[in-house]
Amino acid sequence: MVGPLEFILAGVVVGFCVGITGVGGGSLMTPILISLYKIEPHIAIGTDLLYAAISKFCGSLVHARKMNIVWPIVIWLAVGSIPASFATHWVLENYLSQSTHYKTVLTMVLGFMLTLTGISIIFRGHIEQFFNKFRKKSEFDDMSSDLERVNLQAKNKRALIIIMGIVLGVFVTLSSVGAGAFGIMALVLMFPNLPMIRIIGSDVVHAVLLTLVAGLGHMSSGNVDFHLLGWLLCGSIPAIIIGTLISSRLPEKVIRKVLGITLFMLGMNFIINPVKAKPVEKPVVATLAAPAAINTQV
Repeated sequence: MVGPLEFILAGVVVGFCVGITGVGGGSLMTPILISLYKIEPHIAIGTDLLYAAISKFCGSLVHARKMNIVWPIVIWLAVGSIPASFATHWVLENYLSQSTHYKTVLTMVLGFMLTLTGISIIFRGHIEQFFNKFRKKSEFDDMSSDLERVNLQAKNKRALIIIMGIVLGVFVTLSSVGAGAFGIMALVLMFPNLPMIRIIGSDVVHAVLLTLVAGLGHMSSGNVDFHLLGWLLCGSIPAIIIGTLISSRLPEKVIRKVLGITLFMLGMNFIINPVKAKPVEKPVVATLAAPAAINTQV
């Protein structure tokens, strides 16, 4: 039987990987809970969303202190993602929660997002090289003088940012995966001249908002296990700190490739073999035996 020690260990493993590689906890925690600990997909996703919101909050404070956040980008992303998250949760609650395909849909979406995340991690170097061709180092080096220019760009591209927010809101609510890796890739595409540290800072703050809203939605449906959440945080928070401190001494590229291949294989497995709802057993109707013929003779 799985107990607190196993959940703390899962938190340690995920936190350590996040500290070393920066890969979002949602990409790791949800498949671990479903595959190893046999947690129901909706419980794993709901719990992991709140886990991600709490764990990312500390990182957002650091980025806020270092002025790494482009608030117009965060706001326009949230304008798209938060209503999309509410709408997705409403559809899940009213149309899919009672369906026998509920777990299958969640697992297949999770598998799709894990597969894309694994590919993006494996080929991250090539992707960054491709994007670097469009980046100009001379622009946005002075963050204070270029703040108005960044805000103007965000205003001009607000329609694209809102659309990207809607996409993230739907997929993150369904799978708990995507707020980090895909948010960063989308922002790099839209703002190729913005320093990466400001893209990461803006994405982390938006991820906190989105995962919190999506997590609260799942919590309202009873999809959050607070005991599980507490044990996961007990293991992951110290591990994130340790992993961050020793990350420079470990072969990050090797770890990233192993992680990417693992996520890709897990994603393909979830797509091919999704978790299915157990068939509803027919209720056993107790039949009363016909009473013996009663002797009516007086």
